Amino acid sequence: MILWREELEQQESERLAPYGMKSCDSRGRHYCEDEHAYRTSYQRDRDRIIHTTAFRRLEYKTQVFIITEGDYYRTRLTHTIEVAQIGRTIARALRANEDLTEAICLAHDLGHGPFGHSGEEALNQLMAEYGGFDHNHQSLRIVEKLEHRFPDFRGLNLTWEVREGIMKHESEYDRGLAVAFDPDKRGTLECQIVNAADEIAYSTADLDDGLRSGMLTPDQLGDLGLWREVTTELWVEGSAGFSEINRHRIIRRLVGKEVTDLVRATHELLLATQAQSVDDIRNLTSNVVTHSEPMRAKNRELKDFLYENLYCHWRVMRMASKAYRILTQLFQLLVEEPRLLPNQTQAHLKDETIQRVVCDYIAGMTDRYALQEYQKLFDPMQKV
Repeated sequence: MILWREELEQQESERLAPYGMKSCDSRGRHYCEDEHAYRTSYQRDRDRIIHTTAFRRLEYKTQVFIITEGDYYRTRLTHTIEVAQIGRTIARALRANEDLTEAICLAHDLGHGPFGHSGEEALNQLMAEYGGFDHNHQSLRIVEKLEHRFPDFRGLNLTWEVREGIMKHESEYDRGLAVAFDPDKRGTLECQIVNAADEIAYSTADLDDGLRSGMLTPDQLGDLGLWREVTTELWVEGSAGFSEINRHRIIRRLVGKEVTDLVRATHELLLATQAQSVDDIRNLTSNVVTHSEPMRAKNRELKDFLYENLYCHWRVMRMASKAYRILTQLFQLLVEEPRLLPNQTQAHLKDETIQRVVCDYIAGMTDRYALQEYQKLFDPMQKV
């Protein structure tokens, strides 16, 4: 028997918590479309995101380590998959909408440019006088305008809740300005879950990649509360007991501890707030998805350690410096000589300023493509 959309929506109503976002209660899409026969609106959004050019490009956009450092380290794509996996697990445990959570997870990094956060900082500086650059706004720009896959409208025509989740994405380094999405209200429970899943994913993954690269060593981590807790439980002591298998065991245990603590602390806070609807969650003065106080302190310690010892490591800083110079020179040249842009990109000049068109073009580049474009435009021996 076929499981029709109406039955899926009925199952959501029966299975989800009263404050979980039901697909049948969505505020809908900007352009009217017929509902799908056997997919809910959020399942449809998830599928549309996966099939975008922007999603495929995440494979060669990096987090901390530029693509030239090797193939092992996390990329935006592997990070996004990890966030979606963690997000779905949390949503399922809290009886939130897994499909909405997954759709937001898969879209949350679409707007990142090449070369990780250093690339975003470079583009924001270059665009300072022209509206700036923020990857949340760029993600929304991609799904609302830049992706062109339908004959009747530009963008993906995603539901209001998924687009809201993109704009209300928050982390240690991101603060979205959701002007068009009830900025005075909290995001849905699913939106908040994505924010937490993102932080868990990048903190544990960056620690893993730092250890794998040799930029971090087990001895450096000995004073961190989370590290001591996990290594004691696993009977791993210092460099002598450290191995590749133990690194996998440690990171796996860390992720499990983070998720379990988050689920329990959030559940307790949900009970305390007595929330009985999506609006109850939106009207709270602070996010309800949270860690316990002891875990928040340990996470603060871990983030501070990663900032000082990994993100500011001399090798990472060298990569960031190269990335800044590459993007700056590309931007300046293309703004001065728009005819160097591909014809399909030049076509956007009738609707946008040259600075925004060049910014969109560069932000869409993978690390590898940006390096190739730099060589083609600045190396006289390189074929164009």
